[in-house]
Amino acid sequence: MKNRAKTQAEMRDRIVSTTMLMHDEKGVAATSFVDIARRAGIGAATIYRHFPTLGSLVAACGAHVWKEMDPPVPERASEIFKDVVGMEDRLHRLVDEVDRFYRRGALRLTAAYADRHLIPELDEFLRAVEAGVAALVREAVKVEALPDAVLQLVIVLTDFPVWTAMQRVAGADLERRRAVARLVGCAIRTAR
Repeated sequence: MKNRAKTQAEMRDRIVSTTMLMHDEKGVAATSFVDIARRAGIGAATIYRHFPTLGSLVAACGAHVWKEMDPPVPERASEIFKDVVGMEDRLHRLVDEVDRFYRRGALRLTAAYADRHLIPELDEFLRAVEAGVAALVREAVKVEALPDAVLQLVIVLTDFPVWTAMQRVAGADLERRRAVARLVGCAIRTAR
């Protein structure tokens, strides 16, 4: 019985690994069970036995991606800012943390954002990512009494699509991060 369970776990891991590689290459929605089966050297029926729906397979991949990307989570937001006092320093820490995360996950986040409207599990994954980033923002600016509209603007300025667009701005990474921190600071100052 233990050997059978081990074999099934290995097959699930093989399917998930193959799927993640194909998602990286083709995108999530463009990858079919037949494509995955062909690449993994198994039958499509084997995939369906382990993952009866696309959503269940995407969720399994998402669990692996979550561990790899190590996104910010609300529960750890306060520890990131525990030794940072001034608002300017807090904003720089915020932007640096978000930038490091987006760099780790850029390939997979891009694929997830592209297909989030097609696959509910991708939307759920991205909502969790966005909640973590929003928690970092709230923690970074908690020393200010910001109107909700300004808080939302700051959250938007730290969103992945904005980060992606900022990568097209000429200059070094440090310069881009500092520019975003200044933009966030400007948004906060307009609230005063």
